[in-house]
Amino acid sequence: APFSASEKDVEPNASLTGYTVIDDIKSHDCPATVSCADVIALASRDAIALLGGPTWSVPLGRKDSRFAANPESTEKGLPSPHDILGELVTMFSRLNLDARDMTALSDAHTVGMADCMHYSDRVYSTDRDEEIDPSFAQTMQLMCQGPSGKAPFDVQTPMRFDNAYYRNLIARRGLLTSDQTLYGGGGLQDNLVEMYSTDGEAFARDFAKAMVKMGNVPPPMGMPVEVRLKCSTANY
Repeated sequence: APFSASEKDVEPNASLTGYTVIDDIKSHDCPATVSCADVIALASRDAIALLGGPTWSVPLGRKDSRFAANPESTEKGLPSPHDILGELVTMFSRLNLDARDMTALSDAHTVGMADCMHYSDRVYSTDRDEEIDPSFAQTMQLMCQGPSGKAPFDVQTPMRFDNAYYRNLIARRGLLTSDQTLYGGGGLQDNLVEMYSTDGEAFARDFAKAMVKMGNVPPPMGMPVEVRLKCSTANY
């Protein structure tokens, strides 16, 4: 199978931006010293803190893959906007991340935007089993006019990293199927969402722990690693 220039070129990562800023910083200060993995982890931590979210100590020393990942395997390793709870739990468990980690990390969708093509099936659904607030669906439909339409994950506080994401799920205002699937099935999963929706400190603590845990996921056995000169492409 063909390889892409870098992992960011695969479809699920098409909306990721900011790599030019990171590459510019690396080219001036530490092109062959600090890995892209470490820089991106630090930048993510600082961006979240600047938006009002938690902060944490980032374990450093991680290296980058020498080769860009196969697009097919990269896409299979990333959650789909259409995944349901069982699929998400299985995917995260392969990385030694449990349902609590997954639920905390999903709050990354408290900021940012989603392309229309990823949520149109949900907001236009006539299936009564599709749990969605009718007024929310109408608002999102207005933002889905044409292929270039986008909508914020969190309409209320789109530029603040907070726990409103979980309150939206309880109100059936999750934008993606993979968001709303975290709530509504009952049991411990619903209890977790309800706790995070009211206890911001518990959420912040679990989110920080899950970010460190995710950052410590080891690379596949035998994968050659190095420090990339540019985060937007492999060295070769």
